[in-house]
Amino acid sequence: MNNIKTAYFGSSEFSVLVLGELKSRGWVPDLIVTTPDKPRGRKLVITPNETKVWAHENNIPVISPASIKTPEFLTEIQGYDLHLVASYGKIIPDDVLNAPKFGELNIHPSLLPKYRGSCPIQTAILNDDKETGLTIMKLDHDMDHGPIVAQEKINIPDWPISFNELAIRMSKLGAEMFLKVLPDWTSSVIKAVEQNHDQATYTKKIEKTDGEINLNDDARKNYLKILAYSDWPNTYFFVEAQGKKIRLIVKEAKLENDKLVLLRVIPEGKKEMSYEDFLRGIK
Repeated sequence: MNNIKTAYFGSSEFSVLVLGELKSRGWVPDLIVTTPDKPRGRKLVITPNETKVWAHENNIPVISPASIKTPEFLTEIQGYDLHLVASYGKIIPDDVLNAPKFGELNIHPSLLPKYRGSCPIQTAILNDDKETGLTIMKLDHDMDHGPIVAQEKINIPDWPISFNELAIRMSKLGAEMFLKVLPDWTSSVIKAVEQNHDQATYTKKIEKTDGEINLNDDARKNYLKILAYSDWPNTYFFVEAQGKKIRLIVKEAKLENDKLVLLRVIPEGKKEMSYEDFLRGIK
């Protein structure tokens, strides 16, 4: 299988987790395609994403084209037998999809056609959806629409879990499934099966403002939101103290007797502390 020249498309933390799992199993791509560097942080310093950093650290050639719809990019990826996509974040045009002889496979962390879109892991947690899993599909011109190559449910006895914990488990399953199907896919033993498009559901793009919670809302709903948004954008709420409105970012919480217990917070302009210490400080 190492003779199959592969280009890997990815740009997020999940993409990096999959790469790490594949490498631990003795497989790495020949090229990584990722999104361009972007301004980050308060000073808006131009910074590469996690996938590009991983590529440099592991001495794998990486490109981050401004557009993958140009003739130049198409020329750059000629000669690759397979494309593997995991959380790339952009729609891939038909001429790129059709370039490799074995097509373009996508590792998608949901049981398609459920949760098409960019946020399936967060959505599963928000919806308290313990029965979830992972799909390997052949990409086509529409988002998460292509036929299914392989699909497996994931067992989560300690549900609910945080975004990072679920992403790690999904990445292990995704790497394992991809390497398992690769020989049969490239020898045409496996045939992709069309999705039931009538059952398709879609995830909503997460905005920074989605992280706000109301402590008067249902405790489990708030807890699920804290878990789902633990990586980004984080959850937060406001308190009135000492004559002003203070925003607190929730860093750790638990459910106890159907009540939300806040453990660690970051008050606006301060360092992380226990919620108890914060409450003592505003008395």
